[in-house]
Amino acid sequence: MNFPKKHLYLLSLLSGLLLSAGWPMYGFPFLLFVGFVPLLFIIDQLDARPEQHHRFSSFQFSYAAFFVWNALTTWWIWNSTIFGAIMAVLVNSLFFAVVFMVFHLSRRSFFRQSDAIYLLIVYWIAFEYFHLDWDLSWPWLNLGNGFAMYTPWVQWYEYTGTLGGTLWILLVNIFVYQLIKNILQNDGRRRLIVNVAKTTFLIIIPMIISWVMYQSYEEKGVVAEVIVTQPNVDPWSEQFVLPSSKMIEMNLKLADSLITPETDFVVAPESAIQEDLWHATIGQSRAVKQIRGFIDRHPKVSVVIGASTYRLFAEGEPLTPTARKFDDVDKYYEAFNSTLFINKNEPVQLYHKSKLVPGPEKMPFQRILSPLQNLAFDLGGTVGSLGYSKRREVFSSIDGKFTVPGIICYESIYGEFTAEFVKNGANLIFIITNDGWWGNTAGHRQHFAYARLRAVETRRDIARSANTGISGFIDQRGDIMQASEYWQPAVLRAQLHANNDITFYTRYGDYLGRISGFLAIFMVLIAFVNGVLKKKKYNREMSGEI
Repeated sequence: MNFPKKHLYLLSLLSGLLLSAGWPMYGFPFLLFVGFVPLLFIIDQLDARPEQHHRFSSFQFSYAAFFVWNALTTWWIWNSTIFGAIMAVLVNSLFFAVVFMVFHLSRRSFFRQSDAIYLLIVYWIAFEYFHLDWDLSWPWLNLGNGFAMYTPWVQWYEYTGTLGGTLWILLVNIFVYQLIKNILQNDGRRRLIVNVAKTTFLIIIPMIISWVMYQSYEEKGVVAEVIVTQPNVDPWSEQFVLPSSKMIEMNLKLADSLITPETDFVVAPESAIQEDLWHATIGQSRAVKQIRGFIDRHPKVSVVIGASTYRLFAEGEPLTPTARKFDDVDKYYEAFNSTLFINKNEPVQLYHKSKLVPGPEKMPFQRILSPLQNLAFDLGGTVGSLGYSKRREVFSSIDGKFTVPGIICYESIYGEFTAEFVKNGANLIFIITNDGWWGNTAGHRQHFAYARLRAVETRRDIARSANTGISGFIDQRGDIMQASEYWQPAVLRAQLHANNDITFYTRYGDYLGRISGFLAIFMVLIAFVNGVLKKKKYNREMSGEI
């Protein structure tokens, strides 16, 4: 077959549409199993007619596909920042296309190209792993996230994390591609039967294993009573102009409506405290005193709540890269997006958000891109590069039975990062966020769904408090126990099980990514050497030496 160039673009469009239609909140994740198939057929066409296409043609066709996928699934960023949305779609599509191009060029250099197709798995997983921890980290579309609404399919994430889902998706895509190619080329009935069987088994067996795990799993741990509040304050017009005391009062009144003598925790959203809190005097702040008044009436309760906090640098203290200078005095300070943990017996404890959103909270490659900082949008109350906690802090309840983190917003899409809190002793997971910036779009629904994957990976019950929703509770199987409506005030109470067992994934993290990263470097080197050898052989043939 020889497709015209315009048909190759139609195949690119098909890939983008399939991946988009398979993503959470839009469609059915089964489509992810065929989303890369049209791109693989494009590769065949490029290799079959090299004289009609330049060496890097795979980039232009794959970029078109990945642009469609990124645009259709993350367009909602536009509601908070036009510049951020444009950059997220353009740059993330660029990264995906580069990975696909490297796969194509490497495949060309291998002598057995039929086997080299599996390089796609190695390179893609290596990239997803790398994309979890660098200045432009944006793993929202890491393929394994695609099963967030279908956690009964992926209970084995407690062993592999989401990179296991990426492996599954890519391997099935390759098998489907080989099956379709077998049919088109009429390669024989026996081979067809083998390809149908192995593709079917690859899809069905992991799902059967997962379903058995799902059905047999039982909640573990002693019970904690947790309340989450959803004040539903519009971040565009209310949250940052209302008096701080009013914001706190809204959350505490909601909690009071459901609180019992058995309540262990009240969890309020990110940035629920709008008073500027300085570390040195945080205990004397009006906001903390207001919350302590609530705790005096409910002495068993610990309050987890979000705030913007600040630390003043001492005279002569070395400045960090995120230090800021006061306009009117020669002094420096550092700003944080923080979780406060407040109970009756201890001073205020703090955790500072560590996975910062590129742009609003952390200027990537700061020395180069700092002039663009004013184009970023404030997603938490403090603009500019923020400070962060170096340790995954966890906090204990009054009776010591329960140990929890205060994971903030964007951090909850990182599996290994979340697992580090569990390794530090967390037997429950609390997430606080403010997803009101995006409006009633797929953004906040995807964000809530991704938390279900964290529950499966760590086998921890999750309490989630979101300013405008979705707030709720998720059990250790990833099932939604309760969920609020979006853009409505709400308060929920649940009995959560505090599990102390450590899963394989929690212990070893994204080992699939580390293995793939090593293999990717090795395979690129092999491809380079093979490419040199093939070129030398070709030159010798052309000169008549062979």
